[in-house]
Amino acid sequence: MPKVAREMVENAGIGVEKLLEKLIAAAGAEFTTFYYYTILRVCSIGHEGEGLKEIIEDARIEDRNHFEALFPRIYELGGELPRDIRSFADLAGCPDAYLPDSLAGGKTPSGPSMTDLLNVLVEAERCAVRTYTDLCEYTNGKDPRTYAICQAILNEEVEHEAWFSEYLGEGPSGHFRRGWPGASPYVKPFMTADHD
Repeated sequence: MPKVAREMVENAGIGVEKLLEKLIAAAGAEFTTFYYYTILRVCSIGHEGEGLKEIIEDARIEDRNHFEALFPRIYELGGELPRDIRSFADLAGCPDAYLPDSLAGGKTPSGPSMTDLLNVLVEAERCAVRTYTDLCEYTNGKDPRTYAICQAILNEEVEHEAWFSEYLGEGPSGHFRRGWPGASPYVKPFMTADHD
């Protein structure tokens, strides 16, 4: 653990233990969302579901990238990820993105069930936007590294929300698909592994 990294954050007036709680909760949410989006993508079938699959895949892989960008900062500040995956999931800062009951058992998404799936997706993204806005406000002007990571993730989460809300008929998002799924244009500089 880089001692000076933690010391500088403390000297800037940030409660490092509180920051670590926020970062672990955010990392837990990214990890569990990656898992749940895998299930949601698999269950996006039928005419409408096929059009949504690529967007879910993009958000799913980028959420994995967000986790990979966050966890090194947790360790840099003297924290650690929980050793038990169940404990980690329990600490997640956003509710689980469960497959809606209307799609359980392999039902074809159409009508209300497709809307149910989209509501799960958009609410997960809205929680993420709130999480990273809070982290940016907490670290702004005091912890440049954590702020930069969280701001990059926030940019991608805002786009994810826009993609899914557009499918719900809430208006055009103004955003276009990435060059390839999981491109993470904002987060890529903070990732610990190369995914090209």
